[in-house]
Amino acid sequence: MALWGGRFEMETDELMREFSSSLAFDQRLWLADIRASLAHVKMLGEQKILSPSDTEKIISGLNEIREDLLTGKAQFNPDAEDVHGEIERLLIEKIGEPAKRMHTARSRNDQVSTSTRLYLKEQIEILSNDLIELQRIIVNIAESHVETILPGMTHLQHAQPVSLAHHLLAYFWMFERDKDRFHDAERRIMASPLGAAALAGSGFPITRERTAKDLGFTSVMENSLDAVSDRDFVLEFLSHAAICMMHLSRLCEELILWSTPEFSFVELSEKVTTGSSIMPQKKNPDAAELIRGRTGRVFGALVGALTMMKALPLSYNRDMQEDKIHLFSSLDTLRVSIRLMSLVLKTAEWKVDRMAAAVKGDFSNATDLADDLAEKGVPFREAHEVVGQVVRDCIKDRIALEELSLEQLRHYHPRFDEVSKAKLDPIRVLSARNSFGGTAPKRVREQIELAKSRLNQ
Repeated sequence: MALWGGRFEMETDELMREFSSSLAFDQRLWLADIRASLAHVKMLGEQKILSPSDTEKIISGLNEIREDLLTGKAQFNPDAEDVHGEIERLLIEKIGEPAKRMHTARSRNDQVSTSTRLYLKEQIEILSNDLIELQRIIVNIAESHVETILPGMTHLQHAQPVSLAHHLLAYFWMFERDKDRFHDAERRIMASPLGAAALAGSGFPITRERTAKDLGFTSVMENSLDAVSDRDFVLEFLSHAAICMMHLSRLCEELILWSTPEFSFVELSEKVTTGSSIMPQKKNPDAAELIRGRTGRVFGALVGALTMMKALPLSYNRDMQEDKIHLFSSLDTLRVSIRLMSLVLKTAEWKVDRMAAAVKGDFSNATDLADDLAEKGVPFREAHEVVGQVVRDCIKDRIALEELSLEQLRHYHPRFDEVSKAKLDPIRVLSARNSFGGTAPKRVREQIELAKSRLNQ
């Protein structure tokens, strides 16, 4: 009989039982559930709600079940309703009657939320470590490519030269913000709902602060209705996960473009690429494409969870059981995507000469020519128009800006001089961006040291 079956005369229909079972996905909460139950029972004993004998037997039994599950000695019934009921069933089988008192002053409503929060807190720490490893790989690559020049782009058009280090470090800071968001969310995740019971609190003299402290929660949820019906912490995590996947997808898109023959900025390792079943020459960037594709799973999970919560009346509703499907699938997708991206970057070969060649003759030095006139007192809008005319004529004549003679430059404006021409060298253009956060090698090295200090924190 189900734990709630006393009021019912008929057995649940097989179809309904299969449809409503959550064990297939919530069984991963078992360790968090036992941990929460131990804290709950300990508090019940301290408050003399349970006898010392029952308290000791339940605690001992839960510890034994934990070891049995870790070693594979105990197994869940695949037809069971959920993991929480299974742990209680195993406890009843192990210690008998005292196990039936474990659920005193508690409902599955606060129990499920508590276990999910504890589990998510642990997973965020793992995610954070995965992101740190990815960031370390980015920093290592950056240290070797501070002066590796390539076209910086806007609108996917050549704009101004940047260094490969500077470009990749942009993703370092994206992932740093992702870490910050996940850790900031912990403050709201680690608010304890335990003791809210079904929805209205408990009539037993429980101390919610005691269980919260024992489990490492930083606060206790103030309203029992909110405590059992809140899934904001799941929605918030899914939102942050979606942003992180978006960052990964942007990097994937660039790696995919850069690995094409048209760019040839990077060669992806055979460890993370595949071939074609019909075209023997192919080397496809599958790892990057799959990460980019699976971004949709996490976006979909966020929308699914938001839709699940939309218009739900207080307090708990069975719809909310679906939160864990969205949460767990996103966790799994994000973790493997971060780890695979680390492998992709760690094994990539960067085509330095090809990147440098792409800058030559691409007019990404045009802004510096306009800046040169501005520094000599020419209004920038006038300087912009003059250099625009220079570029237009160079395109017509199929000549690079840096190939123009000083005489040719002076044809457009008398204030052009040898200094103006020297500024057209792509390396000079790179080094000129010396403001904080710029792509000048000095600033990029500063940025690398700042990134390292963040990682060390």
